[in-house]
Amino acid sequence: MTAVLPHTRTGPPEPVNGEHRQLRVVHPTTPVDLAAAEHAAAAFLAALGVDVDTENRRGTPGRMARAYAEMFAPRPFDLTTFPNEERYDELVLARSIPLQSVCEHHLLPFVGIAHVGYLPGDRILGLSKLAWVVEMFARRPQVQERLTQQVADWLHTTLGPRGVGVVIEAEHLCMTMRGVRSGGASTVTSAVRGHLRQDAAARAEFFALALPRTDRRRR
Repeated sequence: MTAVLPHTRTGPPEPVNGEHRQLRVVHPTTPVDLAAAEHAAAAFLAALGVDVDTENRRGTPGRMARAYAEMFAPRPFDLTTFPNEERYDELVLARSIPLQSVCEHHLLPFVGIAHVGYLPGDRILGLSKLAWVVEMFARRPQVQERLTQQVADWLHTTLGPRGVGVVIEAEHLCMTMRGVRSGGASTVTSAVRGHLRQDAAARAEFFALALPRTDRRRR
């Protein structure tokens, strides 16, 4: 689950003397035992016939443990929203947000970009927070389909917009480096909520802006 501190609520910040508080958003994790992870990494590599008792590889199990610990640890961030004083009601879209995650089936990375948009309601979100939300759900063992849904659901529930749209394009190393070895293949997933799901014209506008024709031709 996602925790929001200092309050347990997941809605937008409440006004305080005309200002709006920032809420600390964190993702609870179980304690990390790096020593045990390093020992397990050394055993794993040895079982695969990799000699780690060399000058170049002696520190590899420790580096491997720290690398995965970092990839599985989303950073906390402050959720900042502002009143939609101008009553802006058109699509707000952040394109090409860098994305790094790890496939939970093979524990190999998948990397790509996310396009995240929403139709504002009473509040608007600081634009950088869209990238923070993507990272929050990406930094864990994942599948792309679930990641796409989680970002859309969290924004829809927490921000209370009229609609949310998310498109993720990623290359999976479990597909390009092993098995079929289809180098350069990308996977595209999408999720829409609210008005963007209910209204065909609004949905078409979101996908036209998130995936312009030049991108479609390239794929």
